Amino acid sequence: MILLAGIASEGTLALLIEALESLGSSYRVFHQRRCADYEMELSVADDGVSGQLRLEDGIYDLREFSAVYLRLMDDHILPELKQEPEGSPARRHARAVHDILYRWIEVADAFVVNRSDPQGSNSSKPYQAQLIAAHGLRVPETLITNDPAEVLSFQRAHGVIIYKSISGVRSIVKSLDESDIARLNDIVWCPVQFQALVPGRDVRVHVVGPHVHATEIVSDVLDYRYATRSGGKTTLRAAELDPWLAERCVALTAGLGLVLAGIDLRIGPDGVATCFEVNPSPSYSYYQAHTGQPIAADLARVLSDA
Repeated sequence: MILLAGIASEGTLALLIEALESLGSSYRVFHQRRCADYEMELSVADDGVSGQLRLEDGIYDLREFSAVYLRLMDDHILPELKQEPEGSPARRHARAVHDILYRWIEVADAFVVNRSDPQGSNSSKPYQAQLIAAHGLRVPETLITNDPAEVLSFQRAHGVIIYKSISGVRSIVKSLDESDIARLNDIVWCPVQFQALVPGRDVRVHVVGPHVHATEIVSDVLDYRYATRSGGKTTLRAAELDPWLAERCVALTAGLGLVLAGIDLRIGPDGVATCFEVNPSPSYSYYQAHTGQPIAADLARVLSDA
């Protein structure tokens, strides 16, 4: 049996549920928004890991789950807890259930997509960039600094540069312009990541075990993820990767300890790919909806075959 953990109505999880039903695979859903009704217990001993999970429709032995797919939101911001004060019984219960779930995931014998520890590299973009480079992919020329003079020197050396978050918190990628330079002294309070602008075409690659799905993104804004917000236009279409590059993406995903990953590339005029980051919990539904690529179907098969 497969356990799905997340928001059942969210597009990514909804597509996976549909794919599992098409396969006739047995699954259950840990629906976060109903966690008030759930209970979980866990025991780790010399003879292995055991425990139970109570959902709406019954109580399940944790050893019944051969595979798990996680796409969890922060339980602190669940809509059902919005009116609950910090430390309330409802919040304590939600935190306790999630704590046990996360602990079980790390030690479970089940096949997990993806465990917490391998996802950690995405919380530090500089660290993850080193791992990406170690797997044979080019990464952007990067400067992390709180010194305005270093930023201006980096700009002189590379021309157009961009800046974005260092952490795993999503940020809008922006090019450094005159208005930014005017407030550059603000960075003395917090280091910022700057990168040389990489020319080329954006490609998002979804790796699911051995399966590779590449999507080319054509947009008239720098950060296509926010094109609608800025009035821009974006077109997505299925693309083919060079076999060597596809193999590198599969190897990178496996090397990071992941089964599922969303890899952001830019293919330069010279045909060489630059890798920006690896997302360990990609919202593949957006790309599947525009291209028809069977990402959810491949994920369902990988989970079902575990």
